[in-house]
Amino acid sequence: MKHIPNLLTGLRLVLCLAMFAALVVITAGGQTVSAQIIIWLMRFTLAAFVIAAVTDFFDGWLARRWQVVSMAGAILDPIADKILVCGALLGLIALGAPEMLLFGGIILFREFAVSALREVLAPRGIKLPVTFLAKVKTTLQLVAITAMMIIWFWPAWNIDARIDHLKMGLDAAIILMGLAAVVTLWTGLEYGRAAMLALGEAQRK
Repeated sequence: MKHIPNLLTGLRLVLCLAMFAALVVITAGGQTVSAQIIIWLMRFTLAAFVIAAVTDFFDGWLARRWQVVSMAGAILDPIADKILVCGALLGLIALGAPEMLLFGGIILFREFAVSALREVLAPRGIKLPVTFLAKVKTTLQLVAITAMMIIWFWPAWNIDARIDHLKMGLDAAIILMGLAAVVTLWTGLEYGRAAMLALGEAQRK
């Protein structure tokens, strides 16, 4: 049982890669892929993303509950999170979702910036622990991306809906993305401030 958390993290990595591959085919398929395959890939993309998002909660929760926190899990878990979110954002941006350009760009910039900051601080023995708000940020990102996928892949669900209802759904998804982007940016600023304080303290020693 102690290996289950790491297995879930590994499953998330596999699902991330499969999801991104599906998004690439959806984007570049054009005339070479049938409409039925595109619809199947849309369904698969959403399912893979949701399942991967669920494993993001359970792998860490099970590791803490069973007290089987490992170095491999500590390394792979944040990597899998970044691949899941960034892969989905890049895929939706490539699909031509204009709503993703600003908010998705902010999220991508913050994720890469904080990762780079951690790499710079690690040789100096400075760690940036994950905050509660950062966990909320991840949850908001996953919910917002799921909502955006549901709207953008609407033809795959075979559900009739009025244009104004779809517009309302898209507006709600955009609001969620905006909220996720704001919280993401805020946590990035918090990490930046914490890094500056830690560096200043290290220089005084």
